[in-house]
Amino acid sequence: MSQQYPHNPNQQPQYQGQQHYPGQQQPQYQGAPAGYPGGPVPPQQKKSWFARHKTISIIGGVFAFLIVVGIAAGGGDDSSSKGSDAAASTPAKVDAKPAEKNNDKAAAPAKKKEEPAPKKLTQAEQFKAFINKNGTAAEKAASKHITKVQGGDKNNNILDTADVYTDFTGGMMGPHQGEGKLLASAFADWRDSENGLVTIYDAAGELLSNGNY
Repeated sequence: MSQQYPHNPNQQPQYQGQQHYPGQQQPQYQGAPAGYPGGPVPPQQKKSWFARHKTISIIGGVFAFLIVVGIAAGGGDDSSSKGSDAAASTPAKVDAKPAEKNNDKAAAPAKKKEEPAPKKLTQAEQFKAFINKNGTAAEKAASKHITKVQGGDKNNNILDTADVYTDFTGGMMGPHQGEGKLLASAFADWRDSENGLVTIYDAAGELLSNGNY
């Protein structure tokens, strides 16, 4: 006869687990899910060096910023100082140049204005000028008809010849033979030769008069 124990109404029956039946495959234990005690720990992502050393990174950034500010301030001072030095030295150079130029002008001798070379007169112009200065009124009137003179600048005292051309017409038989003789006489007064002959021609090249000089 089995011994009976009094039944406790507050006592809950103990869980005996899942019952397995014959022929049923028992499931394998997968472990606790992630995040629960005993479960697998998910792999953690490795932080960078700057993330792990935030204080050192902040100090280094501030130090680099101060270096950049110091370089910029130093460069500005150099440019301003160079600009002030250049501005201070420039007026002295500008003031010195005008003085040097003035001294050069004072020292340099004044250049004389070159006079133009006198125009060389032709033989006809020289003969006319001689008659207008030394000839008679008739010779001066006849000299206005002279157009050309050749050979008046040559004198060898052996056989000198000179030709005087005029705008008269008619030759020796024409009305201007007398003016031709006046011009031959005036030529003898202008030029002197031991054995010279001057011939006066009209506009057509015909003989108007001749004479020794």
